Amino acid sequence: MEEEDFYFPDTDLDLSFTSTVTDRTFASSSGRSSLTLSFNDRLSTSSAITTSSTSTVNHRRQDPHWSAIKSAKLLSSDGTIHLRHLKLIRHLGTGNLGRVFLCNLRGDSSARFALKVIDRNNLTTAKKLSQVETEAEILSLLDHPFLPTLYARIDESHYTCLLIDYAPNGDLHSLIRKQPGNRLPIQPVRFFAAEVLVALEYLHAMGIVYRDLKPENVLLREDGHVMLSDFDLCFKSDVVPTFKSRRYRRTCSSSPSLRRRKSGCFSGEKKYEREEIVAEFTAEPVSAFSRSCVGTHEYLAPELISVNGHGSGVDWWAFGIFLYELLYGTTPFKGGSKEQTLRNIASSDKTVNFHVDDSDSEEARDLIEKLLVKDPRKRLGCARGAQDIKRHAFFDGIKWPLIRHYKPPEEVRGLVVKKSTRAHGGHVIAVSPRLKKWVLWRALCNLLRGKSSYGGSKNQSNSNYYHYIGKSYASRKRV
Repeated sequence: MEEEDFYFPDTDLDLSFTSTVTDRTFASSSGRSSLTLSFNDRLSTSSAITTSSTSTVNHRRQDPHWSAIKSAKLLSSDGTIHLRHLKLIRHLGTGNLGRVFLCNLRGDSSARFALKVIDRNNLTTAKKLSQVETEAEILSLLDHPFLPTLYARIDESHYTCLLIDYAPNGDLHSLIRKQPGNRLPIQPVRFFAAEVLVALEYLHAMGIVYRDLKPENVLLREDGHVMLSDFDLCFKSDVVPTFKSRRYRRTCSSSPSLRRRKSGCFSGEKKYEREEIVAEFTAEPVSAFSRSCVGTHEYLAPELISVNGHGSGVDWWAFGIFLYELLYGTTPFKGGSKEQTLRNIASSDKTVNFHVDDSDSEEARDLIEKLLVKDPRKRLGCARGAQDIKRHAFFDGIKWPLIRHYKPPEEVRGLVVKKSTRAHGGHVIAVSPRLKKWVLWRALCNLLRGKSSYGGSKNQSNSNYYHYIGKSYASRKRV
């Protein structure tokens, strides 16, 4: 039977929206649940809204979802979206504060949405009501391909409903459980981690500290790209963007031409240090501060557990845990109980233990070790944010401005990707500096040869420019 046959009754929507979830201690079908021990962040709780509202900013103005929303608003008597305009198809899952349904607009089945429904009568504390307003406020600010779009907020009776993007490929936690050994090969890890990094960078640039990164909250769109979800544990802070030049030293492989210019004992060297002056944009909420202990216990940073105050560095710690779990199928400080896990994280004697010795993961291990530094002042990312993490060798070869157009990895079991003509021709594969120089040199020679042969610039295919050639990381066979 097709999904379209599973419609809820049209008569009384309240009967379909009864929610029994009142805390984060529920047993999630997708994996671990988050916890909330206290809540004293600097967020205001706004009063209940009785009309629907739609986001005014979006990077996909030509998206059919927006066209469907605009058409429905034009047909509405008051120009707003109401619950009666939505057709529920099936229940998708249960979250912290409510339930999520798959739906579409009545009379238009082409565009599907996810409807998050919160029953305010079941939210018995001001803390939980504040979390609802926090999520709605942050969703209304987002405008990014790896973050959800808020199409409408609907407040009717005692329900608050958020109409957002639907991710048909489920979440990353469920996906990695379908892989051999509950692990992903290095290339898919690089792909998903790069997109999550860009999403976190955007949130931090807006002064938003996420605090709930885990595979369960990384959803997968129909095109295979990521979409972060669940923003009720976020908090906001001031951020001062800066743009300045910085000297950056890196070790590179020497080219044959450079070695020919060297003489004597230096002629056999294969490595040299190069200093670059890089124009750097930084927007990290370094002044962010909260004393709340919120999140998933396996992903909590040491300073968060101590309840002495934490900032945006907790997201970079969680990013290190996230990388580790994708690569090794577990988290590095996991104990026999929640209490033991928290003790392992907080203990200065417990360090990261890598379960598999794999030379292909050398750069990944180095990045994880620099992210899982227990002192946030020394942790990678805490000073200049995502800029320092992007420059790590693990992400070599990625053209960050083109990241949204990369093809998702094809070797991931269970990932069904909708074909798109906009997909980028390359994959997120590391490229050695020496090979990168050779490719650029060949491209320059071809360009000059084209100009000399035809007396001017020539229209040439850009497929070589977008195809990155480098070290191939094959999927490892596991028992």
